Amino acid sequence: MNKIILFIAFLFFYTNIKAQTSSAKINRFADITATAGKSQGSVAASFVNNWKFGKKKRLEAGLGLRWTSYFGSKTNFITAPARLARTTTTPFVIFFAGQRENNFDTLTVQRPFTNSVNITINLGYNFTEKFNAGFNIDLVGFTFGRKSSAILTSNGNTMIEPSAKPASFNVLLTGDNDYGTLNSEFFLKYKLNKKWGIKAVYQFLFIEYKTNTVNQIAADGTIVNRFRNKANNFGAGVSYNL
Repeated sequence: MNKIILFIAFLFFYTNIKAQTSSAKINRFADITATAGKSQGSVAASFVNNWKFGKKKRLEAGLGLRWTSYFGSKTNFITAPARLARTTTTPFVIFFAGQRENNFDTLTVQRPFTNSVNITINLGYNFTEKFNAGFNIDLVGFTFGRKSSAILTSNGNTMIEPSAKPASFNVLLTGDNDYGTLNSEFFLKYKLNKKWGIKAVYQFLFIEYKTNTVNQIAADGTIVNRFRNKANNFGAGVSYNL
């Protein structure tokens, strides 16, 4: 895992150094995005450094850094480990795997609130000088946030968790193999002028909380203390070209 973090950090700094010495066009910007869903929402701030590729420089890709604050009220989190949640854990294939709902238990967190700092990977395509669309996703980072009381419903029994806490480490491993809190966006951006732009966003956000005093006992005897909420939110943002 340390090798993964070091490689991504190297790639991030190499990208910025290369960007300063390359004649290729660079799209470097900062943005703020707010999203909302049922009983939950988020605010995120990002710095992105993209290279533009191709003869017309329409395609762009790069790395960034994002802070995401997530908040909710009486939010349900379900059993997180991929081995229990999905019929296969094979990377990428897991996206198409069936859900093993018989293994799902529910942790209802009363007042979840997390702050995540992650390195991101970013892709975009410029349709015109004014319009572009893109996708971004968190790769690796860390999370801190508020501990909260919660209710664990497991095998028909209800247990009180006085101090559920956010999972502290985040890493993208594809689908339910992921750990921690990871933010991703599909967006459409309109450039108001050379500096400012606005964007519409569909967000897919993973958030993890861990129990401290009570656990799920799966049918195979596995002790589970990781529970995941998958938020599908919509929102808007403002960007500023640097």
